[in-house]
Amino acid sequence: MAKVRSSVGKQDDFFQMVWEVVRLIPEGRVTSYGAIARYLGAGMSARTVGWAMNASHQAAAYVPAHRVVNRLGILSGKHHFPTPDAMELALEKEGVVVKDDTVQDFANLYWDPSKELEL
Repeated sequence: MAKVRSSVGKQDDFFQMVWEVVRLIPEGRVTSYGAIARYLGAGMSARTVGWAMNASHQAAAYVPAHRVVNRLGILSGKHHFPTPDAMELALEKEGVVVKDDTVQDFANLYWDPSKELEL
């Protein structure tokens, strides 16, 4: 299992840690903003994880931001992609079924970094 630093520093460091976690989400799986925040020891920072996803296009290496949804499996970040359907299309390319902007079978596709990664 991979390990991501769990100390939270300034915003740039936090964004980098978020991006590291997101790069570990397996293809065809999804996680939530809150799950990433909890894993990084910043449970009340789900919104900041969202900001990190919005800024992920600035990352030096690719960040599969389409794999991060809200706690209900809704594509709440879809408006921050180049086109309104880009997030859904990227997920569907990986075999994830999306209906009405919601990941279907969310419970089975959900990837919890706190359970999957070492702390």
